Amino acid sequence: MGRGPSIEGRKNAEDAKRGKVFTKLIREITIATRGGVPDPTLNAALRAAVDKALAVNMPKDNIERAIKRASGADGGAKLEEVRYEGYGPGGVALIIDCFTDNATRTVADVRHALSKHGGNLGTSGSVSFQFTRCGELAFATEGDEAQEEKVLEAALEAGADDVVNEDGESTVLCAPEAFGAVQQALLGAGLHPLHAGVGMRPNNRVAVPEEAVETLQDLLAKLDALDDVSEVYHNALLPTSE
Repeated sequence: MGRGPSIEGRKNAEDAKRGKVFTKLIREITIATRGGVPDPTLNAALRAAVDKALAVNMPKDNIERAIKRASGADGGAKLEEVRYEGYGPGGVALIIDCFTDNATRTVADVRHALSKHGGNLGTSGSVSFQFTRCGELAFATEGDEAQEEKVLEAALEAGADDVVNEDGESTVLCAPEAFGAVQQALLGAGLHPLHAGVGMRPNNRVAVPEEAVETLQDLLAKLDALDDVSEVYHNALLPTSE
């Protein structure tokens, strides 16, 4: 009989996956630190990046080292934040945010992934008008009307703009500059988000032709696997997994 993957093999795979996530988050912390002050209480972007790192159990020592390194003259490679826009299979609009020390390499990697999956790179502004930058905090509320009501009441009291219930989650929406205050108010109400951050939310989602769904999902996975890519936003209405 064949043997499945060993415990050690699975652990190594999980460690590698976690390492890639940590690398992306450290880059985000670095950019946020250099874009403001090295204090999460005074730098909303840094606070959001630190919260994301803590949510995936990144050790606090790693976070503190990243902030210290980014705020000092350590001679490290200079990172820059770049955004690419384009289209995927089925005409899906894509925004691809990256942190890189070599934009030439990054754009080549992104263009290659798009072209291999029937997509193409667009010009700046070609799809961003279809998205709105906002703060989002998602809470698990599936089948729990009392929890939905609790999230709604706390969000409105915190000054959020809206709450959207979809796919078993209640997503609180707010202005980017209000994200920190809304997040703290919701945490104070005993609500802990599944994920939270400031990003690009599509104004409308578009249906994807059935024959393009698998290709699009593969493209999204390939983009996410690129070391320089931090976030990928799209406006596709994808089928939910059963």
